[in-house]
Amino acid sequence: METTVGGERSVPRYVQIAEEIVQQIRAGVLKPGDMVPSESELVERYGVSGGTIRKAMAEVRASGLVETRHGKGSIVKDRPPVRHRSSDRFRRSLRQGGQAAYLAESAQSGATAKVSVLYIGPMEAPEDAARRLGVSAGTQVLARRRLYFRNGTPVETASSYLPWDVVKEIPELFAENPGGGGIYARLEDHGHEFAEFVETLQARPASKAESSELALSPGAPVVHLVREARTTEGRVVEVCDTLMAADQFVFEYRIPAAD
Repeated sequence: METTVGGERSVPRYVQIAEEIVQQIRAGVLKPGDMVPSESELVERYGVSGGTIRKAMAEVRASGLVETRHGKGSIVKDRPPVRHRSSDRFRRSLRQGGQAAYLAESAQSGATAKVSVLYIGPMEAPEDAARRLGVSAGTQVLARRRLYFRNGTPVETASSYLPWDVVKEIPELFAENPGGGGIYARLEDHGHEFAEFVETLQARPASKAESSELALSPGAPVVHLVREARTTEGRVVEVCDTLMAADQFVFEYRIPAAD
């Protein structure tokens, strides 16, 4: 509860406790992989009720510095953010150099990246993807679903949907590893030159299933990003539906000031 000093409201005790724990993490007193002291230990240390400690830990979890594991308590994360450069990550020079976007940006941040392919094959286009591709909902498309890891931790899921008439002549797109530069390089190899990539982002809490898949605390924030890959002919040849752990990514955009 709040107290008053000299007629002014002071910071609630649970906020003070949360700030102290956060500072211990940022200062390295509590290191990545360390357990945050248990509720009973914190009650004894600070001389407050369990309810106050629970409110304090809710604030600490909101900082994105810890994750809660059922039956184990709260653990300090080892998840420094990836810098997600929207303006640079799809440069043609990277593809021509054999670098796919996620692997390139992970390498730039000094992280070890891994991609696990969950599914590749035909699928009926979901309604939103179909609309963006300019086909009817339920039309057969090629779906590629991946789970991305950074330093062994899952940080992102992505589902790509590509028009069947485009992919049927590109066998590499049906392979787990489509080759250097990823699927965009293979599409350009077959004459689909890209003009732009259009991304739509929305922040929201993760669902229970999403929290489990990305090893997040229940209700942790995620960023839902949908990207359209548009060719110089004006056609969308891929829709990528992506879900990212919000604490893993910093979004950096370059916006031209001139016409």
